[in-house]
Amino acid sequence: MSEPEIVVVADADAASALAGDRITAALRNAVETRGRADWATTGGSTPVGIYRHLATPAHVNDAPWPFVHVWWGDDRLVPRDHALSNVKPLDDILLDVGGHQAGQSLGSAAAGVPLPVGNVHPFRTAEAIGAGRDAAACAADLAEELRAADLPIVDGWPAFDLVLLGLGGDGHVLSVFPDSSAFESKDWTLAIPAPTHIEPHVERVTLNPAVLAAAREILVVVHGGGKSAILGNIFGSELDPRRWPAQLARHEGATWILDEAAAAKLPRH
Repeated sequence: MSEPEIVVVADADAASALAGDRITAALRNAVETRGRADWATTGGSTPVGIYRHLATPAHVNDAPWPFVHVWWGDDRLVPRDHALSNVKPLDDILLDVGGHQAGQSLGSAAAGVPLPVGNVHPFRTAEAIGAGRDAAACAADLAEELRAADLPIVDGWPAFDLVLLGLGGDGHVLSVFPDSSAFESKDWTLAIPAPTHIEPHVERVTLNPAVLAAAREILVVVHGGGKSAILGNIFGSELDPRRWPAQLARHEGATWILDEAAAAKLPRH
């Protein structure tokens, strides 16, 4: 198989800084190529440091924010301002939430990230909860929004210019856990039952993992020794994405940015 690029850096901050550079470059390339960039970002702890780097003046001025559309690979079925929301870190760091709620056209955070509010496309979790609709309906709403956005289609799947991923301790990416029913689905977006084996135990919505094969670029960022053992399995000789879903991003065109602690148990080839 064609392997991804693996870049090992000193620590989590260095990983976030490099990821910020790669994201800015990918967004610029997409805008130069087709006039807009569609970026599927992630949640959890992974994007926090990355967003902080993207909010620095160099990235604010260099990234083509007015032409960037941000989507999410997955989310928890909680309100947007909930501590477990995958959208909240972007709201807090890159967008002025007060401005967003007031209906302003641009984010106006201290860093001045000029990302149009209309270009931010989360799963509409709060709206679904408020209307008493379930996770499947919430997922279907985003699929409809994706179709209306007219992204390029590759083998029947929406092709994002960039997908940013973190890595779960069980080897999951997106909200696609080991042996997930998502592997059989043909739907662009899915509802995922609350996992019992890993926290938080909250119902999820996610993109179909098949979008990873269609993406123009994938960036996986992992730091900390707690992920070293699972990374050893993901990059081992046994290929079994149902057991280690992150292997879906183990291919040419993907870049894995790891800090030294996370990379400690990578196989030596």
